[in-house]
Amino acid sequence: MAQTNDNIAPSSVPSRHAFFSKPRIIARPGFNRWLVPPAALAVHLCIGMAYGFSVFWLPMSQLVGGSGSLQCPVTMSFWQQLFTRECDWKISLLGWTYTLFFVFLGCSAALWGSWLEKVGPRLVSFIATLCWCGGLLLSSVAIYFHQLWLLWLGAGVIGGIGLGLGYISPVSTLLRWFPDKRGMAAGMAIMGFGGGALVGAPLANALMNFFADATGNGVWQSVLALSVIYALFMLCGTFGYRLPPMGWHPTGEKALKVMSAHSTVQVHVSVAWRTPQFWLLWLVLWLNVTAGIGILGMASPMLQEIFAGKLLATSLQWHELNAAQLRRIATMAAGFTGLLSLFNIIGRFFWASVSDLCGRKMTFAMIFLLGAALYGSLPLINHGGYVAIFVCALCVIISMYGGGFATIPAYLADIFGAQMVGAIHGRLLTAWSAAGISGPVLVNYLREYQLAQGLAPQRVYDITLMVLTGLLVIGLICNQLIRPIPQKYAMSAQQQQQAKGCIR
Repeated sequence: MAQTNDNIAPSSVPSRHAFFSKPRIIARPGFNRWLVPPAALAVHLCIGMAYGFSVFWLPMSQLVGGSGSLQCPVTMSFWQQLFTRECDWKISLLGWTYTLFFVFLGCSAALWGSWLEKVGPRLVSFIATLCWCGGLLLSSVAIYFHQLWLLWLGAGVIGGIGLGLGYISPVSTLLRWFPDKRGMAAGMAIMGFGGGALVGAPLANALMNFFADATGNGVWQSVLALSVIYALFMLCGTFGYRLPPMGWHPTGEKALKVMSAHSTVQVHVSVAWRTPQFWLLWLVLWLNVTAGIGILGMASPMLQEIFAGKLLATSLQWHELNAAQLRRIATMAAGFTGLLSLFNIIGRFFWASVSDLCGRKMTFAMIFLLGAALYGSLPLINHGGYVAIFVCALCVIISMYGGGFATIPAYLADIFGAQMVGAIHGRLLTAWSAAGISGPVLVNYLREYQLAQGLAPQRVYDITLMVLTGLLVIGLICNQLIRPIPQKYAMSAQQQQQAKGCIR
């Protein structure tokens, strides 16, 4: 295990600074770098509940009419639906909350990525806690008063900003603590985000069952309880962040050999986003995320609608199930969402670690090829009623979806250098914002359209899956076009020193 460089004098680490200041969290000599990943995990497990929000969609769509769901009149305008308390929300409208999550995640990461490098991860993570948990608190009020616009504002906008700040806060920090294991470091930094639903979805389902009574299904109380629980855990993680001192590096022959193989080119964030490499990487991330995020956001309804009674070992279709049976398969679907979250975690660590062995470009090539093959085979699997194969295929797909997120920071560090990777990564996450729109909109509205055409629920995803297959093929082509950065884009020695002053 690599330790801190003992050549750094204790006096070089300031001890008396404002609690949230960057110098306050610089590690002292002898600090064990393996204490930082658990802090990142505590924060990311909480904000990762964004992936598990699909567990709320069906209950939220039944707040007025109960299990039957009272549909709004077709004459009711979009703006009226934002404020009405007379009819239930459509799942397609609730899906916009999920879209807003990732739109504002990417925008906030892009806007404040450079600020993170200046003030350090503790302050940024603290503000992320206020935004995410405050957004959930406001969402519980929105659900109680049945105001869709307030739900979008609380969870989607304010919560989405919290997601972005919380997501980027540990990434560059861990890349600096683990320069000899860039892929693994990025995987550790953000694997908790992929696993948030593993804990959050079953917890939310249990809370709804606990709070449910004759007057309601317990959704608003559950969201309120989650906001309090997550605040406690996120604060613990926030206060555990530490930065390596100036000049620190891991010891050991293997670590030094790996570091010596890294590119010495360092590209400034203001230059990086103007290069072809940046935009090819942007497309790689956008296409990979679009193909996964829409399916992940609809995982719970998708499983229920495609297989319906088969989940209960019967031949009943979705519309033939009674209230008790619907509750049973809803519980199964919540468990399925949690299982996908587990593979989101595993994939982030597994594929990022694979990239340390095979290289980032080869890893993404494997992700796109295998993903396209699995997406293309899903319609046949669905029509055959093979529940177990469907579940296994989705688990592998989501592992690669998470693996793309975990591999991209190390890919950026390889191409542009590690010096300003936090700020560059923040700007690249605008691809996530774009995918947050394209993915759910593609899945949700194709579903709504095909249902309106009278297609059976178990067949409404076929066309969508083939479109997603095509997107992954395009992603493979973009990945193969990426080349090393030319020297002309590199910072001069003077610019590197100025940038170091900003970062440290």
